[in-house]
Amino acid sequence: MIESFIQYDFLQNAAITGILIGLVAPLLGVFIVVRRLSLIADALSHITLTGIAASLLLEKRVTGINELNPIYMGMVFSVGGAILIEKLRKLYKHYEELAIPIILSGGIGVGVILISLADGFNTDLFSYLFGSVTAVSRSSMWTVLGITLAVLTIVILFYKELFVLSFDEEHASITGVNGRGIHLLFIIMVALVIASSMQVVGILLVSALMTLPVAAALRIASSFKQTIGLSIAFGEFSVIFGLISSYQLSVPPGGTIVVIAILVLIMSIIYKRVRNQLYIKGETV
Repeated sequence: MIESFIQYDFLQNAAITGILIGLVAPLLGVFIVVRRLSLIADALSHITLTGIAASLLLEKRVTGINELNPIYMGMVFSVGGAILIEKLRKLYKHYEELAIPIILSGGIGVGVILISLADGFNTDLFSYLFGSVTAVSRSSMWTVLGITLAVLTIVILFYKELFVLSFDEEHASITGVNGRGIHLLFIIMVALVIASSMQVVGILLVSALMTLPVAAALRIASSFKQTIGLSIAFGEFSVIFGLISSYQLSVPPGGTIVVIAILVLIMSIIYKRVRNQLYIKGETV
């Protein structure tokens, strides 16, 4: 594996991109889970699929745009979906959660139509759905690096605001935090991370990388910052070993990454249960 990593550029691209995604996806996932917005990742991933399908359709129907990387069209649709979600949350003030299934359903519907017009599923589309080690180009890697640096900068600069908004939006508004603006910026970050993650994890599975490591961390963490740290550690573990397993077994990396993340979650649940039982026994003694 090490020799192949040194020899093949596509493995280097996939590994570096995967490590970056393993950092930012669980990082944003902590705020998503705490705010009970886990379905946002699913909604935006389906909108991203619509963008990919639109890009593949344009490649077939319009000459001269064969060099267009579908990841950029996916980002445009994903960010547009994020903005639409925020607009719909304002429209349905007392039923804000409706915005997510509306965008989710719309993304699926339009995506299916565009896929059909693009003559159905092909190898390229399959790699975007479930991830592919060979699909990550050098330009895509640099794009993910830029998004990672932007996300880290924004999280560091607005950590306090994001923390307060995650637990008490009313208190945040009273203290002068621009809740709408911060939330819009946050879901745009989520949209960009989801779109940039699709080549490694796959559109249909990227939401799992944002939630499963967080779910595992919540079982054993004792503070919010510890939850962030453990989520990132679990995410990186899942990505690295998922990519290795994918390469060795010649299967899409998205599936192996998610399976390993589920195993990590199961182990954290077992660890928590055993620790509680030992604590109870210690108390009784």
